[in-house]
Amino acid sequence: MKANLVFVVLYFGLCKAGENRVNYRGITNWNGRLQDLKEQRFWPPLQKESRFLSLFTVVTFPNGGCAGASGDNGTCMTARECSGRGGSANGYCANGFGLCCIFMTSCGSTTAENGTYFVNTGYPSSYDGTGSCEITVMKSHPDVCQIRLDFNRFTIAGPEQINNVCNQDQFIVSGGNPIPTICGLNQGNHTDEGCLQYYTGVSGQLRSFNYDPSSGLQLSNQDYGICIRMERNFCGIQYTVCTDTINNRSRAFTLSGNSNNAVNAMIGSGAGPNNCANDWLLVPCATNVGRLQPAQALCTDRICGGTFSADLSMQSATVLSTIKPFRLWFHTDNVEAPVDVGNRGFCLNYVQQPCTNNAV
Repeated sequence: MKANLVFVVLYFGLCKAGENRVNYRGITNWNGRLQDLKEQRFWPPLQKESRFLSLFTVVTFPNGGCAGASGDNGTCMTARECSGRGGSANGYCANGFGLCCIFMTSCGSTTAENGTYFVNTGYPSSYDGTGSCEITVMKSHPDVCQIRLDFNRFTIAGPEQINNVCNQDQFIVSGGNPIPTICGLNQGNHTDEGCLQYYTGVSGQLRSFNYDPSSGLQLSNQDYGICIRMERNFCGIQYTVCTDTINNRSRAFTLSGNSNNAVNAMIGSGAGPNNCANDWLLVPCATNVGRLQPAQALCTDRICGGTFSADLSMQSATVLSTIKPFRLWFHTDNVEAPVDVGNRGFCLNYVQQPCTNNAV
């Protein structure tokens, strides 16, 4: 399948001051009157025939993030620094004293630059070849303990349609904690510490890898955390299923059961391994909005089936969680057919709830 992947001046001033001269009738007169000047308690400063004042101004700026003229993100640098580190100037920054330096690399490259774009061969055209395309990322500083990848454009072959395993195209990250192999459509996904997906903002939308309501299949062998940064003065979070305008019956939350048959689709939720044992989304202490929050020991955590609800229900609901930090956990096994058919994964809208809300 065709693939398309897209994984920053010193100014010197010199000013000469007007000359300031003191005349002493020439050097011969000066020597002859030395005794008289001492007696008058007056001693002119030595070598004060002229004064030259130079002004040397250095403009400095941090190597911070910047937006290039093309819209890509870069690092603000001097022209020499950008060229020396293999970047490309793409607009100005630091009030015109710096250049926005963009780092872009492709297959077989090594980089230690923060914010490097990793693109397929021939980008922006798609790549229709075989083999592997690798990039090695080196630490930019000894204190670095994690690498974050933002998927700006990510379209490769999806999983096979029996057990939803990525057998054709694969995206693999090695060298750290185990990360599941992914494939398919994954634009807009990114990660942070302790999470494979990370979201910010009071509200937003989160999706499982390869989610697409029309054809994207839920991936097998997934087991990862999803984090939403808790914004200031917010204490809870609500989740609602995304609108699906493509299918007669919404597939915006279909994790288990036969999603091609609405009548036989498995509806299930509960707490612990006895409920939703195979494919599930964990929402800590989940409660449908409008119900009292139960004691934490009695909370629903795993939600599965074809309906997003903290209760056994055929109707989707708005689900509230007040457990902090805001984290979800997504798990799928390695078998789909014949029990689980046509599942898309999930797409959820979230809205953080203020601490003044009586429900939180």
